[in-house]
Amino acid sequence: MAVTEPAPVAAPAVHEGILRRQSMRESAARTYARSLPIVPVRARGMTIEGADGRRYLDCLSGAGTLALGHNHPVVLEAIKKVLDSGAPLHVLDLATPVKDAFTTELFATLPGEFADDARIQFCGPAGTDAVEAAFKLVRAATGRDGLLAFTGAYHGMTAGALAASGGAEDVRVTRLPFPRSYRCPFGIGGERGAETAARWAENLLDDPKGGVPAPAGMILEPVQGEGGVNPAPDDWMRRMREITRSRSVPLIADEVQTGVGRTGAFWAVEHSGITPDVMVLSKAIGGSLPLAVIVYCSDLDTWQPGAHAGTFRGNQLAMAAGTATLSFVRENRLAERAATLGARMLARLQGLATEHPCIGDVRGRGLMIGVELVDPGVPAPDGSPEPPPAPALAAAVQQECLRRGLIVELGGRHSTVVRLLPPLTLTDEQATAVVDRLADALAAAERLPHRRIATGSIL
Repeated sequence: MAVTEPAPVAAPAVHEGILRRQSMRESAARTYARSLPIVPVRARGMTIEGADGRRYLDCLSGAGTLALGHNHPVVLEAIKKVLDSGAPLHVLDLATPVKDAFTTELFATLPGEFADDARIQFCGPAGTDAVEAAFKLVRAATGRDGLLAFTGAYHGMTAGALAASGGAEDVRVTRLPFPRSYRCPFGIGGERGAETAARWAENLLDDPKGGVPAPAGMILEPVQGEGGVNPAPDDWMRRMREITRSRSVPLIADEVQTGVGRTGAFWAVEHSGITPDVMVLSKAIGGSLPLAVIVYCSDLDTWQPGAHAGTFRGNQLAMAAGTATLSFVRENRLAERAATLGARMLARLQGLATEHPCIGDVRGRGLMIGVELVDPGVPAPDGSPEPPPAPALAAAVQQECLRRGLIVELGGRHSTVVRLLPPLTLTDEQATAVVDRLADALAAAERLPHRRIATGSIL
């Protein structure tokens, strides 16, 4: 059944005026505001209401930040409790009861072997700052400078984090192939493709003429998010752990987007059973407020006082909101819920692929799901088994989703992967509505004249 566009219930003047002023005042670097021209004024759970009165199901969730959705009661109560207590809101890195409670709850969720011998560093408020801290840490501990990262990676927008991401132009990091079954770089896919990627990494590190000196660390995402929702195979993750451990290379797991139950385990490294040397955490750990930390093995704790600092690393409200979020996810087994509901949504989306040839692949883990759109009518280059990507169609689908009251983001190499990051509090009914609206949007985008799809001019 077609899902009709939600009707506005208020005059659009305020909505349009705010959008117009934003486009005039804000920088050309703004991103989400370009493809999602809405003005949120109220939000609860998965639902956002705009200034024009329209309501939307939010499958972006602050790029994965909102594990419990918008304004969850336990988060609001935790924030209110701190405000009412008269506690200081800014304390640099001093010890406070709020901070102690957060650290205790966080350590209770970590893999046991890791938590038993871990240290924590509170960083600036963004995940990219925690990535920078992780790089500083392993360089200080090893006395080495180089880093290993993977194609398709995304670790942040500051200089060091960006250099380790897939879109880096000034490359100072050794790039290794990330295994993908769909569009496998070796044209193999599956277990053989992952094994080939692992052997490539191992050979490069051991080749005396490979041009790669012993690195300070390896950073990877258990599921590449911005890279197109590419889950790392568990066996490959274990191989990376073996390769790094045997060569005394610290392994850094970037769990900024995959953490706090998102992938169906509390931390995505738990799927493979590995214990990294460093975990980079942000987004959901702050319960919707800015917070970022690294947690790492104590034998790496060799840096000097002040080696990594920041004025806003003591955000008491974020720590309180984070404690409430972590405990709620843990106590209510929301990671298991994400695994169950995510598998159900994946199955339905894979069923859609049989009806829509433009769906090249459906993949994900838990409630971190991607649908890659392709152009089946164009011959694949160089005999590739996969059709070429369809970025204009993906942009059209995103806009048609918005018209139907569904907020989604795009990712992947050519922005052709429709990404779903709903909150872990997603209900069965909401999950059904998300897939229904996406299916309807896909059908509508396919019907658009080719000329309009090619220009991306949908609204």
